[in-house]
Parts: sequence; structure tokens; C-alpha cells
Amino acid sequence: MSGPVSGPVSGHVSGHVSGYDPVRIRTPHKAGRLLIGPSGEPGRFDSLFVDCPFVCSDAGEYLMTYVGFDGTGYQTALSRSPDLETWSPGEVIFPRDPGHPYRRYNAALTSIVRDNRLGSRGQVTWVDGRAVGTYHAYPEPGMEAGAAIIGFCVSDDLRSWTDTGSVLRPQDGGQWERGGLYKSWLLRHDGLYYCFYNAKNRTYDGWREQIGYAVSPDLERWERPRRTPVIPNGGAGAFDERFASDPCVLRDGDWWVMFYFGLSFDGHAREGYAVSRDLRTWEKSDEILVDVGPPGSADDTYAHKPAVVTRDGRLYHFYTAVRRAEPYRVGEHPMAERRGISVARS
Repeated sequence: MSGPVSGPVSGHVSGHVSGYDPVRIRTPHKAGRLLIGPSGEPGRFDSLFVDCPFVCSDAGEYLMTYVGFDGTGYQTALSRSPDLETWSPGEVIFPRDPGHPYRRYNAALTSIVRDNRLGSRGQVTWVDGRAVGTYHAYPEPGMEAGAAIIGFCVSDDLRSWTDTGSVLRPQDGGQWERGGLYKSWLLRHDGLYYCFYNAKNRTYDGWREQIGYAVSPDLERWERPRRTPVIPNGGAGAFDERFASDPCVLRDGDWWVMFYFGLSFDGHAREGYAVSRDLRTWEKSDEILVDVGPPGSADDTYAHKPAVVTRDGRLYHFYTAVRRAEPYRVGEHPMAERRGISVARS
């Protein structure tokens, strides 16, 4: 995910965008450690790293889905917490399936339709008795190899999932997304499903990522309302000049807030946000909500991939933290970074 070093990245900015006051979404207090990390045990689904948190709640407890990588591909686990601080060992709920048309090597469940209010616990929305989720899957073994699709799935217990609807394919979208689709966020509003996602262009060496969306009344008939991204890359020196990725979309009063991460050409990923009145037209802020930490900290390289929820009036902004580490090995796999899940709080 790193690129060549270029000009400086934008720092912390206190200005508002379109009258939106970001004080409610600031989370300056970092845990400073990984809440969930790789197991380091060869053969386990999470042996090399864990990534892509999604946080919600159901039946009085908080839930987190996250993906683990074992050298072959992604699989998705579910962890539970009473307080957002301590998490149970992850249980694989969305595994690879050799007989599946898309999930032979990868199965990355990235969001479940939930209460989207910023100040909520993120209660799972049960639609006709079923939870509705979205996933992405890459067609080849290895680290995100090939052009991924986005699929949709349902569950009556949050443990076993079956496909539903149709899939979003990169070749059906604009030129900016032809290289493959990435992490998606699914929400339901005014009778429509909105699927926000990031995607990459066809250039695989130093590619760009940007954010777009599709809408559907039934998860079957999907329309991309525009052929260009709603969150494009920033200009030279911006925190999102190379990647604008991994949307997390929540409602704050009359506003919609999209948390997302940017990757700049200084090789660091940071969390920022954009706002909208209608889910279709977005204005980006250049304020950094979660920045990388100092050398040697859990997030000295990347602080990215947001998952946001509230407990007792306090906002919890979970993210994937990456630290560059002295080279080490897990079985046959050489590792140069440590990747896990951390949190910043209001």
C-alpha cells in the first residue's frame, strides 16, 4: 500500500465544511495498542494479520467482524464485547468455499446493515428476520490478487451466511473502478440500499483508489448513479492524494458523515471524513481525524479503515493499525509489518 515519497501531507485542520461542526466526530484519545492482533500461528485464518473491522451490536452486546489473512486469502471472523474494550477470540463465520463461484480463495464480509445514527450502538437491522451483509472476494490466491467483486448475503443468526441478490462487477462500472472493487459499506435508507465502496483503476503499479456507490431497491437490481467517484483523490500533498478508501457512512442529524482513509505519497494512511445532505453529493474535509503515531507505535505507518460506534455518549473509532517492524517470519511467510485493530475515542 505504500508509494514513493513526495511532498508534505496536509496536517490537522480545524475548519468546517459546509457548516458541519466536526466536534462530534473527533476522537483524540488513542488506545495506543492492538485490541485484536494476528495469532502468528501457521495454519490459522489470522496467522499473518487481521484487518477491516466492522462494529455493530445485537442482543445487548457489541459485535465486531474482521478479516484474517493466512497467506492464501481472507476469511471473516466475529468477536464479541460487553464494553468495546475487551473482545472475545474471533470465530470464523464467513470462510472460504472451494465450490463457490467467487469465494474460492477470499471471503471478506465488510459490513452489515445496522442503525446508522452516529450516536447509536449500531444495532443490527433485521430485515424480515434476517441480517443483510456485503462482502468482497478476489478471484485468485494471495494478497488481493485479481479484480474483486462485491456480493451480498443474509443470515438469521450472524454465524452462517448465504448469498442473495446479484453482484457488483468492476467491468460494469466507470474506468476508475475497472481494476477491482474493495471494501463496501451497506446501508438502507428511504426504501433503497446504498452500497458505498472503494475501487482501483487498471494501473496495478502505483494504482489509485477512489470511492463510489450503487443503489438498489432489492439487492438484485443495482444502478451506479454516476460513472465517476463521489470521493475522488485529493490534489498533490493531500492526505488522500493516492487512495480515498474504505467508507463508513453514518447519520448525524441532518447530515451524513462518511469516515474514510486517505493514503498519500509520503507512504502513510490516515483517517478523514466527508459530509453530505443527500448521500449522493459529498464535500470532503481536509481535517485528519486519526493520524499515524510516532515511530515504534502500533500505528506508525497506517491508521486506516474506519468502523465507528457509540457507547454511553462516547464515540469509538476503530481502525486498522499498522506498524513497520523488524523483518520476521510466520512459518514460510516473511513479514515486515504488524497489522491489527486498534481504537481512538472521543
